[in-house]
Amino acid sequence: MKISKKSRLLTSVAAAALVATAVVGIPSTAQAADPQCATAKFVTQCAGVGSDGAPYLFIAAANFNGTVFVWSHGIRPAINIPATLAPAGPYTITNAAEPGPLTMEGDMSVVNALVAQGYGVAGSGFSRQSLNVKEALAANVELIGAFKKKFPTTKKVIAWGQSLGALHSQKLAETNPELVDGLVLGCPAANPDNALVPYFGDALWGFKALFDPSIKVGGYSTDPVKRQQEQLENIGKVLMVLGKLQGGLSSGAWPDTSSPAGKALEAAGIPSRSALLTVGLMAGIPTRSKHVDGTSGPAGATETYPLAVAPAVAILENMGTVGVAGTLLMADGELLTGGKVFDNSKTDYAARVAADRDLYSFALSGNSAVDAIIGSLAATPRETADAAAVAKIPSLIGIKGSIDKPTVMMAAESDEYTPSSIAQWYIDGYGEQFAKAKDAAIAAAKQSRDYKAPVNKMIALWAKTAPKYSKFTSAGTPDLSAAVGAGTGHCLYSSAQWLLAAKMAAGAVATGKFPNQGPITSQARKVGLSYDKKFRVPTFKSLS
Repeated sequence: MKISKKSRLLTSVAAAALVATAVVGIPSTAQAADPQCATAKFVTQCAGVGSDGAPYLFIAAANFNGTVFVWSHGIRPAINIPATLAPAGPYTITNAAEPGPLTMEGDMSVVNALVAQGYGVAGSGFSRQSLNVKEALAANVELIGAFKKKFPTTKKVIAWGQSLGALHSQKLAETNPELVDGLVLGCPAANPDNALVPYFGDALWGFKALFDPSIKVGGYSTDPVKRQQEQLENIGKVLMVLGKLQGGLSSGAWPDTSSPAGKALEAAGIPSRSALLTVGLMAGIPTRSKHVDGTSGPAGATETYPLAVAPAVAILENMGTVGVAGTLLMADGELLTGGKVFDNSKTDYAARVAADRDLYSFALSGNSAVDAIIGSLAATPRETADAAAVAKIPSLIGIKGSIDKPTVMMAAESDEYTPSSIAQWYIDGYGEQFAKAKDAAIAAAKQSRDYKAPVNKMIALWAKTAPKYSKFTSAGTPDLSAAVGAGTGHCLYSSAQWLLAAKMAAGAVATGKFPNQGPITSQARKVGLSYDKKFRVPTFKSLS
């Protein structure tokens, strides 16, 4: 299955597209304290390098209104990926600065619209790629200082970002609240109770246990050259297995690289797609993907396909992202923590899929097949983490998730990279936070006899997964060239959606509150988003 070329985290970063929009060059590190600026048609653009070597850009027009949006881009691989590993590659490491969303794809519409409306925009490329929360925090603090020095009329700062960049923005607000007045969190990454580690780890381990015993889940070399080669080899193996599973979707054939356990399941007549779905369910991977809605079927199989095949096909497509990203993130996480971080030595995979057995019974080939698959997994050696390494994870990618400034969050219901469970964690956490604020207000009112209701500080806008969007080829397979379904994929927001989120955040920062539910609902609907306080998605499987 192809990984969408629009994935914000796995595509090649088109640095040339951004460079073409700049009118100034980026100075050398020696000139870090003195960004180079140029003004044309009343718009000033500045480019500089931070003290850690991170390049940055910022832009503001003559009508600058005092509010700047500081952008944090999403995660980028820390290694080069060759074209031979398409569609994950080709990719070349870059630390090119991004001043706003979509700019690395050559789309300056959001940045241009904000600048035209009088806002400033700024963004860093960061000195380190992949897991770089520490580096991003330092770069953003320095960038805000540089912007304010150039534009001393700056009064408000809105931190915004996508994916890991959203975590960067949240971290900035939590650690330097005096610098941030509002937030926009797009497809946010967060790691509540280390839940993202098993999300990626369980999926990789399931593939290793059933489809290819040589796949690595962890234990990467400390030697940088060898570690990079191990990652590339692992990506290749994951993509190879996905291709073989795709070829056996109809027949149920297993990859020839399957483990003895997998081959025993094949001999028992259990189709590989049922095992694939089991792995996806135990990890919590969405069962709808960019091209599989789970309710449509090709001609001649409109009733059976959604029940028997579609869930596994969605897992197959989503696993293209999960498997590649998991390989990159696990290796980088081990590098930063100094040891293995994934541990499933005590994981009860039967419990993980218990709630799904009836719902996906047909696709799983019935309870006896599920029991056999789970039994095979139970007999497979597990992974054990280094406790000291695990203890370091919160300091690397940890946030509290508290909402103390006006915050607009956008999340897709079927995001395979930063699961919607993260958005639900934010929502649930803020629900508890708001309830405590309300109790405190009531207690204060008993003393002052003047009740002051707490102000809502968070708006969650959902890209809900559409009920039907799948298209099929004449061969009866999903058409991967068709339009991506709404509410699927990672960070696939339109410029109109980004601008709405920015407008809402800026409005709340200026007035001190968000508008009532009616206007928010109406504005969100116009750009294909939903504001629904009753909407919920499942929590992480590892936290259930």
